[in-house]
Amino acid sequence: MTENLINVDGVELWTEEFGDPDHPPVLLVMGSMSQGVLWPEEFVGRLVAGGRRVIRYDHRDTGRSGTVDFDANPYTWLDIKDDVLRVLDAYGLESAHLVGHSAGGLLGQLVAVERPERVRTLTVIGSSPLGGHEGEVLMRALTGQPQPEGSLPPPTPEFTAFYTEAIQSPPPATRGEQIDRMIAEARVLNGTALPFDEDAERRLAERVFERARDLAAVVNHRRAAAANPGFEPEGVLGRVEAPTLVIEGTHEPAKPGHGALIAAAIPGAELLMVRDMGHMLPAQVRDEVADAILRHTAEPTA
Repeated sequence: MTENLINVDGVELWTEEFGDPDHPPVLLVMGSMSQGVLWPEEFVGRLVAGGRRVIRYDHRDTGRSGTVDFDANPYTWLDIKDDVLRVLDAYGLESAHLVGHSAGGLLGQLVAVERPERVRTLTVIGSSPLGGHEGEVLMRALTGQPQPEGSLPPPTPEFTAFYTEAIQSPPPATRGEQIDRMIAEARVLNGTALPFDEDAERRLAERVFERARDLAAVVNHRRAAAANPGFEPEGVLGRVEAPTLVIEGTHEPAKPGHGALIAAAIPGAELLMVRDMGHMLPAQVRDEVADAILRHTAEPTA
């Protein structure tokens, strides 16, 4: 395992590399406002044990990556998408297997459409289809507005209730309150089928809190979305050339049913529904998900 703080085009990104550099590269792209360490160590280790070179990173304005004064240096989600390519460039990789979770899966879809030569295979986990404007669906759910006919399926009532209350509540004032908020959020994202490991989530929340340069900077991801709400091209998933694996939990609270829509739109895509999984990668499903990715990213030997 090697940590690197890369700087490409003036963007400072914390990265971490695992495994043999000669093995097929897998780049893990986490979701909005999320640090790269949310990819579980055991999950990463299983990919490495399966013969993959694994790289994960902190998005800008998260974790140990650089933070900015957004008013002075605004950016959009297209810039966050370009950070995927910046990481590949920093490691001298012409292409890699992209694995994206949640909004990271959306970024992966966009890279696969725009830069197909950089994507060996694509895996999206708990994500929404590019061009579906999931953010608008979420905001309508949180504000009690009806969903137009043909829009994406909205989040579950439990998910909506939690985030509606969170938006209306004052921000956490202390370290303890912040960590408790993170644990409560993880409980909702865990879904309703699998047991929730509060002790493990507390350890992870404490790690996320301690390693952040500026924990409040994550809100810049929301501002980036607002700066260019129309960044998602529509009707382009049919252009994805990379072999695609779509993974969704049967108890997905944030984007229920979105995986099937992605798989239907991308030619030849495979849909894997993981029993009882929510939006997270808890211990009970990590091996199943990692093994599916190992099968999907297997490359012919010379």
